[in-house]
Amino acid sequence: MTEREDTAIRAGAYRVEVVRGVAALPEAVWEALAPPDDPMWSRGLFASMERGAIGPEGYAYLVARRGEDVVAVLPLCLFRDLRLDDVVGPRERRFLAPVRKVCPRLLRIPMLLCGNLLGQGHLLSAGPPPREVVRLMVEAVLGFARHERLGTVVFKDFAPAELAPLRGELSRAGFFFVPSMPDTQLTLGHGSFEEYVASLPAKPRRNLRSKTRKFEAHGDLRVQVLDDFAALLPQVFELYRQVMDRADQTLDSLDPTFLAAVEASGQPRRRLVACFEGERLVAFLLCLFSGKGATGARIGLDYRLAHEARLYHVVHYAAIRLALESGCAHIRFAQTAYTPKVEFGCDLIPQTYAVTHVRPTVRALLRRVLPAALSTALADTLGPHAALLDDAPASPTNHPDGRPASATTDEGV
Repeated sequence: MTEREDTAIRAGAYRVEVVRGVAALPEAVWEALAPPDDPMWSRGLFASMERGAIGPEGYAYLVARRGEDVVAVLPLCLFRDLRLDDVVGPRERRFLAPVRKVCPRLLRIPMLLCGNLLGQGHLLSAGPPPREVVRLMVEAVLGFARHERLGTVVFKDFAPAELAPLRGELSRAGFFFVPSMPDTQLTLGHGSFEEYVASLPAKPRRNLRSKTRKFEAHGDLRVQVLDDFAALLPQVFELYRQVMDRADQTLDSLDPTFLAAVEASGQPRRRLVACFEGERLVAFLLCLFSGKGATGARIGLDYRLAHEARLYHVVHYAAIRLALESGCAHIRFAQTAYTPKVEFGCDLIPQTYAVTHVRPTVRALLRRVLPAALSTALADTLGPHAALLDDAPASPTNHPDGRPASATTDEGV
C-alpha cells in the first residue's frame, strides 16, 4: 500500500499527511531532503527494508507539505508485538525470565519508532525545519500512534544537531530524553591506507600490524572486495546469524529477502569485503556508499576461527582501505565493540532517544524507570571509553550503523 492516507492535519500554510511506502515519494524529492553523505538514508535502502522481514510489522512516512511541495519527511516503523526481552540487556533479561515463563504476553510492547531503524535519526528537510512543521510532525506522530494503537513512541538515535530543532516541541508534547548508544565515525583525510596507519598512535599501530601478521599466518585466508555477491548470499546470511546469535539485544534482524534486495539494488552503492578460507566465506563486512560517506553496515563472522585469525579487525581494515580508495571523507561503523573502534581512530558520536507513551500513567512510569536503566546500560557498555563522549564532535555528518542498531556483542573481538 503506497497511497496517501485520507486524513491530514493542517496549520497555516502547512499540512502533514501519511503515506504507507517510500514509493509514494519521488526519488528527486527524497534526494533533495535526505543527507547526501549517509548511505543509510538512501531511498533504495528504505525500499529494501520494506521488502524484507527485519523486525517491524509495517512502515509509514509522515510528509509535510506547503502546497504541493514536500518540505519534510519522517519515516516510521510500526512494531505491534515487540518483545521487551529482545531489546534489553542480559541483566534485565535474567530478571524478566520468570515473567516470560508465566505470562509472556506481558513482555509484548506495541511501539512506534520514528527515524531510521538501521541508522541515525533525522527529520528529513532541506534545511532547519520551520517550527510550525516540527509542531505538526510531533502532533501527527502522536495521532498516528493512537490510531494504530502503538502506545510507546520513540524518536531513535538522534545526534545533538538533529535533535536540537525538535527538542522544544517534543518536550512540550510529553517526551523525555535518554542517552542511546553512541555512533562510531572515522574521519578520513589520508592519501592512502599506509598514511592512515602511520597516523595512528604507537600502540594502535603496533596492534594493527600484529593482527595483520596473525591473519597472514593463515596462508589459506584471503580478502577480496566484491561488486557482485548474489551467489554468496546464503553464506553471508549464515555468518550474519552467527553474530546475531551472540547479540545481547536485537531490535532488528536482517533476513535473506532484505539482503537480496540490497545486493540487487543500485542504491546505495554497495560492495562486500569478503574473507575466504579456500572457497568458503568466513567473514564479511557489507559496505555502503553515498556521496563522501561510507558505512560498514553489517558484519558476519565464522567463530570457528574469528578470534585466532583476527577476522573482525581484518575486514574493518579492508573497509577503511576501500573507503580511502573511494574518496570518502568518513566511514561509520556500528554501535558496538567500542574498544577496537576507538583503536581504529573513531570518534564517538552521542545520540539520544526521545521517549513517551500515549497514556499519561505509563508515561510517568517510563520517565521514572528508563533514564536510570539506560544510563547504567550505556556506562556498562562504554566502560573506559565513556569519557570520550565529552569530547565528541557536536555536529557529526550523517549516520552508518553497524550490525543491528540496538544489538550489542563482542563480535568475536
